[in-house]
Amino acid sequence: MLKLWQNISRRWLYLIGALAVAAMFGSALYLQYILHQEPCPLCMIQRVIFIAIGVLFAVAALHNAKLIGARIYSILIALFAAGGVAVASHHIWLQHLPKDQVPGCGPGLDFMLKNFPMSDVWQELMHGSGECAVKGWTFLTLSIPEWSLVSYVLLGVFALMVGWKKR
Repeated sequence: MLKLWQNISRRWLYLIGALAVAAMFGSALYLQYILHQEPCPLCMIQRVIFIAIGVLFAVAALHNAKLIGARIYSILIALFAAGGVAVASHHIWLQHLPKDQVPGCGPGLDFMLKNFPMSDVWQELMHGSGECAVKGWTFLTLSIPEWSLVSYVLLGVFALMVGWKKR
């Protein structure tokens, strides 16, 4: 397995990362439009972070940078993944609060974007709301934010492994 890892170019590994993110994003769209699991504000932030990670993986694959460039891409991806870990962790914390401590549901994201200053929207999004505390869909007993947390960790570690891969 180690020999296979060493023989695959960084470009292909970055492409694998981009395809993995695309598959996760496709799964999120399936959950939303087929299974009718509407995303909460924290879910939307996590989606944006996944998109940023996917774009960085794709750009890194297209650019095919040498060692320093590959490490920069890997660090950027890992930093976005760390941000995703923070948001997903907060989301998981909200989901595990006792019912009497869950924050109230606020206005919808569309309403907030149209009527509130962006600083208020951002603050509201980061705090989450009552709708963020609903577990909804689960797979192997893990909720969507818990799967997101696992994915962020794996993507960040994978990116660092690719950036520091010996050629």
